[in-house]
Amino acid sequence: MDAVVPDGIRAVDDNTVEIQLSHAYPPFLGLLTTVYGAVVDREHAQTEGVSLRDHPGGTGPFVLKWWLEDAGLVLHPNPTYWERDEEGHALPYLDAVHIDVVQDMGSEFLGLTQGRYDFISGLHPSFMETLLDEEGGLRTSFAEELRLEHVPFLKTDYLGVVLDGSQTPTALKKSKVRQALSLALDRPALVRHLRRNSVSATDHFVPPSMLGRAAPHPVRLELDSAKALLAEAGHPDGEGVGTLVVSTTSDYADLCAAIQHDWTALGLDVQIDVLPSSVLRERVAQGEVAVFYKSWLADHPDAENFLGLFVKTNFSPGGPNYTHHHHPEFEEMYRQALALSDDEEGRRALYMAMDSLVHSEMPVIPLFHDRVTHVLREDVTGWAISPVNRLDLRRVKKGA
Repeated sequence: MDAVVPDGIRAVDDNTVEIQLSHAYPPFLGLLTTVYGAVVDREHAQTEGVSLRDHPGGTGPFVLKWWLEDAGLVLHPNPTYWERDEEGHALPYLDAVHIDVVQDMGSEFLGLTQGRYDFISGLHPSFMETLLDEEGGLRTSFAEELRLEHVPFLKTDYLGVVLDGSQTPTALKKSKVRQALSLALDRPALVRHLRRNSVSATDHFVPPSMLGRAAPHPVRLELDSAKALLAEAGHPDGEGVGTLVVSTTSDYADLCAAIQHDWTALGLDVQIDVLPSSVLRERVAQGEVAVFYKSWLADHPDAENFLGLFVKTNFSPGGPNYTHHHHPEFEEMYRQALALSDDEEGRRALYMAMDSLVHSEMPVIPLFHDRVTHVLREDVTGWAISPVNRLDLRRVKKGA
């Protein structure tokens, strides 16, 4: 919303809002479809000092009945909600929605199997093997009571390298070394053994659907090529690279251990530093790590959402460019893409070129694109699932 000029929002009539921008920004309409662009009711908008956090109000299908922070909340249908189904029945159908805040995902899964919960979002190592077979499908023991629904997630898990960090070995500041690290990863094995084929292996940062592709670029282990690149960079058999420290949280320690194993095949010394999420977040933002495990997900379906991580104006700690990647050609293409408001194909071509440049520079080492995975009780119908994992309960029904 930084692109909106002061006093640049005007109600033209009861159904039309005009917004004036200071400069072209093609993703803007997509941003308006997010929760940040939701309509707020007049009473809240005109009451000075009222916080939506403490006194929520809006025009959506549900209203907040009660909320206990870090414990849970209850939603009731909004009696003035405008939308109706094809037969003229008022939406939503549900009488209430109860959401629990559960810190332990193993307990969350147990609650689902016991019938205390009707739905959970996401897969966690604590229960993934129990729930899924080796091909990523639901185990037959759960087939009668549960079902899986999933779509590609606009989300990429990756390893980032702080290019100007004091903790980063000098060798890692060479793109050929980073490329070698990428080629040495057996991503298909990571996906198969540690994520039960619930994600898609990739070595490109932007999800394929955002660039008009049907599927990710195929990837495989290329150890010989990785060794050759490392030698070209002046580090045969890993000589002179130094110790690589990968910082992560306990949720991804299993993946990082597998990555450690793959990189030792290059002759490298690799250590894993497992940190609390708050500590990792702060150290990454301040550039106090060398290599870090992180993920990025979109809140609207425009590739700028991902590519903005590599422009200088987004350097951390003020922005999400945690690697401090800066490339003049990339900056120019980024500027050109944002100027093409009415040329979607031209903008997409620039986005693809920018994604390719990130792939060759390798400030990040992409691992896989995730999937939005919902696990539901079988008696829940009318479920909707989206690539940005937005919860839409308007048409959901429970029971026969």
